[in-house]
Parts: sequence; C-alpha cells; structure tokens
Amino acid sequence: METELVKCEPNSPLGLGRCTVQVLDDNFRRDVFSDYSGHDDYGSDRSYQGDSGDNISPCSNDVKPDFSTTAMISDQENPDGSKKICLVCGDVASGYHYGASSCEARKAFFKRTIQGNIEYSCPANSDCEITKRRRKACQACRFQKCLSVGMLREGVRLDRVRGGRQKYKRSPDSQPLTQYPIHSQTIIKKSCLERKPRTEKSVLPPGSDSKIMESLLAIEAQLDKLYASPDPEIPENEVKFMSIVSDLADRELVVTISWAKQVPGFASLPLGDQMNLLQHSWLEILCLNLAHRSCPYNHFLKFAEDFKIDQEQAANTYGCSPEMDNLSRKLASKITSLGVTKEEYILLKALILCNPDVTPDSNGSVKQLRDKFHDTLIEYVKTKHTGNMRRLGHLFMLLPHLTHVKLLARQYWFDVKKDGRVIMHKLFLEMLEADS
Repeated sequence: METELVKCEPNSPLGLGRCTVQVLDDNFRRDVFSDYSGHDDYGSDRSYQGDSGDNISPCSNDVKPDFSTTAMISDQENPDGSKKICLVCGDVASGYHYGASSCEARKAFFKRTIQGNIEYSCPANSDCEITKRRRKACQACRFQKCLSVGMLREGVRLDRVRGGRQKYKRSPDSQPLTQYPIHSQTIIKKSCLERKPRTEKSVLPPGSDSKIMESLLAIEAQLDKLYASPDPEIPENEVKFMSIVSDLADRELVVTISWAKQVPGFASLPLGDQMNLLQHSWLEILCLNLAHRSCPYNHFLKFAEDFKIDQEQAANTYGCSPEMDNLSRKLASKITSLGVTKEEYILLKALILCNPDVTPDSNGSVKQLRDKFHDTLIEYVKTKHTGNMRRLGHLFMLLPHLTHVKLLARQYWFDVKKDGRVIMHKLFLEMLEADS
C-alpha cells in the first residue's frame, strides 16, 4: 500500500492544508476530519467534527512534502481568534502534537504510551466516549481516539531524549484510523475476553496471602479519583442530581470492570463465571465505594471528590430516596466507627466480587478464590489487630447492610430509567438489567 497524497497542517511551516493521508486502496480512503454524526451506543447524540471550511485547504497533487513532527505551532488560537480544540478530548489545544491538534495532557499520554510500549484493554465495548470530563475513563479508547484523529506513532522519539524535533514520513503500512464507534452485541462478554490469558495453572497458588494483599493494594493505587465537574449554571434540582450520579456511576462501572479483571485469580475463572460475578456484584461494589469514600463520615455522602451532599440537600434539593440515603449514611457511619482500614476495604470488595452463590460453579474455582481472600483477611486481622477475631465478625456484619443498600439503589436506577428525563448509558443499563 503506497502513499498517494499528503496534506499538511494549517499554519504549518509548509503553509499547506490539514494533514491527511490517502492511500491507493479505496477501502482506506477515510479522512480523519470528515464529520461523523449519529447516535452512540449510549443512546445520546454526538458528533465528531474537525476543521472545516476555510480551515482546510487541500494540497496540490504535485506536492509531496515531509510530514514534520510534534508541535508545529505553539499558538492556541485560530486565525479568527477562536480557541483551537483538542481533537481527542475537546479541551483547549496547545498546538499540533504528533500530527494532530491536541492538548498537553493528550500529548503526554500519547508519548508515554508509545515510549513505554503499553498495551491497554478496554473493559467495555471499545467505544467508550472520550470527552474532557470522561477522558480518564478508558485508556484503551483514549489511545485509539488519539490514533483516529491522526496522531502518529512515528512522531514519538523512542530514545526518550528531551528536546528537538524529529522529521518523519507516515509509513505506508501505518493505520492511524479505526472505525469509531465499534458496535457489539456482547459488551459484557467482550470485556472479559479481552483480558490476556494468564499462565497460572490454578486459580491461585498455595501460600499466596501476602502476594494477594500486595496485588490488591497495587491495583487500588492505580485507580484515579472520581470527579463530577458539575455545571454551576444548571439549577440545583432532582434532574441535575440524577444526571450527575448517572454519569459518575457509568464511569465508575467501567473502572470497576477493569479493576475486577486485575484481581488476582479472577481472569483465570471460566468466562461464564466472570460474567455472572461482575453482573451480580458491580452495584454492590459501587455502593461500598460510595460509603468508604464518604469516610470519615461527617454528615456528607461523597459521590465524587468535587460533589458531596448532606441529608438536607438530599431530601429537599435533589429529591433522593429517603430510605436509600439513610441506609447509605448509616453504612458510612458504621465503616467510620469501625475504623475500617484500606486493606480491609479492598478485601471486602474482592469478597463481594467473588460470591459463589451467584454462579453455578461446577469445579469450585470461585469458592476457592473467595476462600483465599477470606484467608487473607483473617491473616490481616490477626496481624493488625493482635488476634482480635471479633473484628472479623464486625466486618462481615457490614455485608447484609450493604446488600440492602444495593437493592434500594437498583430500584432507584430503574425508577430513573422509567422517569426518562436523564439519558443513561448503554453499558450501565445492560449491567442493571443483568442484575435484576
């Protein structure tokens, strides 16, 4: 496959138009900046639009210049005074980096991915929405979006030397574009299949309690904090609350699926068991996350780092379910009074995930995995609390309360769906239906 025509960035030193590559094969004649308008998998309208009109000027067929590297211009404004937009997330762009208009954060992410030769796996359907607010939800889809808007692997210096610019041509076999979005009828199944198979012969080797704790702590440390970024201009009412928590829950669901796939031994379970466990535990895990995030509890439920509400706001401003709100606050209060440690919290999450009661497990692998997490918690309590095994009973007494909160939360989300005033994402709805 040969390069037929190269067009270059507007305002670039070459003074030509926006860069795209056309190749001889008609199947690959796709312009990165051709508008895409339609409905995404989540049921909401969206469009991906690049530069158009006066901002695009095609190159003449007889000009084939080299395509230069990274930030060709530092100016953040278009000739008409408007701000340049990052084509990956929609934030303000700082220039043209690796062949596309992008912000500094996307530039650094793309460089880090290429230099580190990092492979990402989407926990959902490989079509996660990448916006300024949701850009950290899925690294795999964020990287694919970078490629789809024209960021080039060849532009990244692999020697990690700082400074300087590298000139390169787009290689004939490079494939910067992927179809977006990619539709799938089996979102949940694919999320489990995409994880690379592990080489371990059994679910977990004997005597691995300390390694389990180390692994779970390492996974937890990699999780980003959750931010709502509420719009201050929107009136504070029930619809705003439903919209905020729906978006937060959807993003946290994606993170939870990704977390589960990294839990020691989980990816070694049969695929059907993985699916069943995720479908029946995700909402309970989200309820536990909310309660733990709100600790130490001081009359506020902390839905995100920048969004927390007290009981009066819940009842009078946002119209929350009184029973669900009260039970969530009681759970946060119990976790606070017990002084639940980070280690105990992550082991409770793992135990909730691996509940053998929700799946027909023929070979006992789920029970074996849950027993390992149970043993790890026992050893931790013995060591941390000098053999006070009553604490273990107190920790397990949190689980029935948590299950009650989960049932109320599930009813709340079905009511939100029935209400119809807030668009709910497809993956979130599918997982909600699967747990009914």
